[in-house]
Amino acid sequence: MYLRINIGCGQTPTAGWMNIDNSMSLRLAKLPLLPSILHKVGLIGKQQIEFIEYARNNKITHGNAIKGLSLADHSVEVLYSSHMLEHLDCIGADMFIAEAFRLIKPGGIIRIAVPDIKKLVTKYAESEDADDFIKLTHTCVPSPRTLAQRLRFLFVGPRHHQWMYDGKSLSKLLEKHGFVQARAVPPGETRITDYGELNLQERHEASVYVEAEKPDTEVI
Repeated sequence: MYLRINIGCGQTPTAGWMNIDNSMSLRLAKLPLLPSILHKVGLIGKQQIEFIEYARNNKITHGNAIKGLSLADHSVEVLYSSHMLEHLDCIGADMFIAEAFRLIKPGGIIRIAVPDIKKLVTKYAESEDADDFIKLTHTCVPSPRTLAQRLRFLFVGPRHHQWMYDGKSLSKLLEKHGFVQARAVPPGETRITDYGELNLQERHEASVYVEAEKPDTEVI
């Protein structure tokens, strides 16, 4: 039986799918006392505490799709990832898409949602507010300067965006790694059959959604 997986699910896992995330919060969720201590001394914030509690009550698998997931080749029917890819640099993005191609079976589908740089540029052209534009890209964040900030960074990790995409550039990235028929789709639309409870409009006001297929050829 083929899998349907949501990678980088955070607090929005898809019911009935295998949900995977690489957050340190998943590891902290297994420790009964440490998260509360870290929160009290200011090393993790309220948002991370909430995710830890969420992870304790919901089945989310810890996994790193850059280093490789412990799943067999061609074992996945549909792979979905929302607002995760932009947190990877160019090399990391290549590694992630290559891993996705390995996992997906011939004829399977990948669907990726990311912030749409085209929408941000359009908004900037209308407002001419450069400061607002830079803030909305989330590409520039203050570096940790104090010891507390540096220690917190070790637990939380980088939260900024390392790359931005539009429908055309994301389609190009997918096709570079062997996917075919890559194209942007409107919110609410998909070529995935029986998509169940998958949210097809996740963060639709700021997102672009791109779907592609793995060539339906015989695996040699």
